[in-house]
Amino acid sequence: MTPQPPDRQYIRSPFHESALMTHRTFLQILLALALATASLPTAFAQNKACVNQLNGRDCKEGFMNTITTAVPFLMISVDSRAGGMGDAGVAVSPDANSIHWNPSKLAFADKEGEFSISYSPWLRKLVPDMSLAYVTGYKKLSNDRSAIGGSLRYFNLGSITFTDINGSTIREFKPAEFAVDVAFAQKFSDHFSGGIAIRYINSNLTGGISVQGANSKAGQSVAADVSFFYQKQDMQVGEKDATFAFGLNVSNVGAKMSYTSSANKDFIPINLRLGPAFTIDLDDHNSLTANLDVNKLLVPTPPVYDPNGAIDPVTNERQVVSGRSPNVGVAEGIFGSFSDAPGVVIWNADSTSFTILDGSKRREELQEINLAGGIEYWYDKQFAFRAGYFHEHFNKGNRQYFTVGLGLRYSKFALDMSYLIANQQRSPLANTLRFTLGFVFDGKGGKKKKAE
Repeated sequence: MTPQPPDRQYIRSPFHESALMTHRTFLQILLALALATASLPTAFAQNKACVNQLNGRDCKEGFMNTITTAVPFLMISVDSRAGGMGDAGVAVSPDANSIHWNPSKLAFADKEGEFSISYSPWLRKLVPDMSLAYVTGYKKLSNDRSAIGGSLRYFNLGSITFTDINGSTIREFKPAEFAVDVAFAQKFSDHFSGGIAIRYINSNLTGGISVQGANSKAGQSVAADVSFFYQKQDMQVGEKDATFAFGLNVSNVGAKMSYTSSANKDFIPINLRLGPAFTIDLDDHNSLTANLDVNKLLVPTPPVYDPNGAIDPVTNERQVVSGRSPNVGVAEGIFGSFSDAPGVVIWNADSTSFTILDGSKRREELQEINLAGGIEYWYDKQFAFRAGYFHEHFNKGNRQYFTVGLGLRYSKFALDMSYLIANQQRSPLANTLRFTLGFVFDGKGGKKKKAE
């Protein structure tokens, strides 16, 4: 398992809630809640009424069973444009940040090249010194059907003080994670392209300190994105020009990661992202885009284990009563992720027998799908307004929030910002800001031909 610093807890969540939590009392509360959540199907599904005592919901709606991975910072929205549209960007028009959302879009970029820098203070309601920085760019090749690009993503997790069991300071450390990408995109036709990105990932959370008697190390992995993009520009809606696009990206397909030589390795956030975008030119000066991203993590769902601690004689691991063991290879984890949800397990009073609620496995699989979508309005290809919404089921993390954003294009320069509005109280994501500064390399210096 991932080593946990003693004074701050590293939170691993399905998409992007990496955080360091201060105060030991709060950490103890989180640990108790995590243990309770892990046993929900046992502790809260024994009554005939089957009421989830944690949230008061009917058991038919399922129990909290979040999917955790290493390095969830790879799933954080990196730029302000997508950040203003509900963290959706798989099919919107190409820009320098396409490497994160869908590398294949770069083949359809209408500029010779772009460069972009993004910055976001992260989870400032919890920790004052966390941030995400992203630097990216691309260059179209001479055949105008191919493009290459690269990016650097750096996640600063602030400062941490390591202490021993007596509370004496061992050392100060600043944990950080980063990923370096190289991408290539190629048009296969006038409407279809494919792309690939190769990624090196480094996650240094402990600085080599000994954790529970084992020497820790920086987690490392190599992963790849495989993506496709379809775009049809010569459409008509009434008398107005329109563009339809569809994107698909399978990202972070790579080796599992470990922080010690003795610990089990964790999956990195392999993710399937797909969805459409539709743009209509309202007139010569106004255009409107609507887009939708559908996301699903392609990693194992935590199963339900035998509450009596039984051991499987074949695997010599804890007995799984519903779902599948997460200790599998990458390929098996990817393909099994579509059918491994354990559903709602209802035990009898003495935990010696159980039933699985009809249809609950299928419902839980559907709960693992996150939806993100938004709109982008451009005036005169220079001023943009954006709005969006992100939805995650309450059993899988409960991240639900609105976003808004603004964009400005002038000559070769671009400036974007976005703001996140959580629709629940005390959300650590509330009031998140992102800033992006871009520069276009087209040798012209005029207005951009297409809204970005």
